[in-house]
Amino acid sequence: MKISIIGSGYVGLVTGACLANFGLSVTCVDNDEHKINLLNNEKIPIYEPNLEDLIVKNVKENRLKFTTDTKKTIQESQVIYIAVGTPPNNDGSARLHQVEGVAKDIGKYINDYKVIVNKCTVPVGTARKIKQIINSYSSSPLKEDPSHTPSNSRRDSSNISSPLRGEGRVRVNHPFDIISNPEFLREGSAVYDFTHPDKIVIGYESEKAKKIMQEIYRPLYLLDTPFLFTNLETAEMIKYACNAFLATKITFINEIANLCDRVDADVHHIAKAMGMDGRISPKFLHPGPGYGGSCFPKDTRALHAIANNYNYDFKLLKAVIEVNSRQRQMVVDKMTQEMRTLKNKKIGVLGLAFKQNTDDVRESAAIDVIKILLQKGAIIQCFDPMAMENAKKILPEIIYCQDEYETAKDADALLILTEWDQFRNLELNKVKKQMKWHEYGLIFTPFIFDMKNLYEPEKVKEYGYKYYGIGRN
Repeated sequence: MKISIIGSGYVGLVTGACLANFGLSVTCVDNDEHKINLLNNEKIPIYEPNLEDLIVKNVKENRLKFTTDTKKTIQESQVIYIAVGTPPNNDGSARLHQVEGVAKDIGKYINDYKVIVNKCTVPVGTARKIKQIINSYSSSPLKEDPSHTPSNSRRDSSNISSPLRGEGRVRVNHPFDIISNPEFLREGSAVYDFTHPDKIVIGYESEKAKKIMQEIYRPLYLLDTPFLFTNLETAEMIKYACNAFLATKITFINEIANLCDRVDADVHHIAKAMGMDGRISPKFLHPGPGYGGSCFPKDTRALHAIANNYNYDFKLLKAVIEVNSRQRQMVVDKMTQEMRTLKNKKIGVLGLAFKQNTDDVRESAAIDVIKILLQKGAIIQCFDPMAMENAKKILPEIIYCQDEYETAKDADALLILTEWDQFRNLELNKVKKQMKWHEYGLIFTPFIFDMKNLYEPEKVKEYGYKYYGIGRN
């Protein structure tokens, strides 16, 4: 079975590499020639733990290839995955021009039966839209119209439709099936998530396509992975529902943390107690500056736009989106309250990626907080183990440092915004010597604003810091 993955971004590369590692023949396609050249030279354009080793291994074993030749790859593949971007429109709805472009290409080049698997996060109804586009563009070499033959003899035309009159020729539509197979990959652990998923969701219409998908994912059956087979619309909705609920959990614990700051309660103890309840679970109950990345912000807004399109007032989701945006400002408000002014203050920022183990800065809370600090007149120097090159494209005006300790040098305050493991065990005495000290009441002390709650407040205070977390004061 030959498989093609159209789109060699984050989802496409992980999907392609993992399927190849299942023993399948996979070709990843992208119209970005530079990206394909990098991949063909064993250079990976994104950072994701374990992905590079997986790609190199399967390229060497000739199961994984990269190309820009869309036509050839479509025609040689039995199964075609669509894994392109769905960036937001101004109203928050998902922009589908890339998905539609792939559907048009499939329609143009389809030459026999194909299974089209949509991996993108898309609005309900997109699978049927893809099907419609492929049908409207699909054709094989045009055949003569039987009505124009001299003998007017009858021919088998069961697979012929859409006559092109006046030419004596007709368009031939090839059979295909659509599958909706949403991804649930977490950046930073995507390879593990693909090979050890908590579920596989497959929206389908035909038993033939269902059996082909079961064969592709057969290695996961051996791990007793739960499979959910449903219709196309339900599969599309599942992805949005999952991400929106997780975003809601993050937002809820942030609201509890903000309230804890006012009532002298400890959000860590509260989150731990909540997580002990089997109905709630401890996952995603970690307060911070708000969710970010390529999925949660985009998907919550897209689901809200879907609700608006169907004249439904999704009040809870609207509140989640608004509160998450406000959480960035609350970080800066906390700093302003304690430092009195941020103008001309040098702030050392640890963390730029939206989470650890990725170089992704898309809609990162850290980037948003830095932008607000710059508006307040602060001077920013920062460090992130993986994301600085991507951040430079957005924030070229700030200072980029070599490590955590250079970031602390002469800083009026240290601000932690990403939960990288190496930030959890800073040499606090060394950091303190690097920083500026400020008068606080009758003592002089450096400021640490730990917006990921990586440290125990009392321990940090023993080193002579004025420490601020979220919901831990």
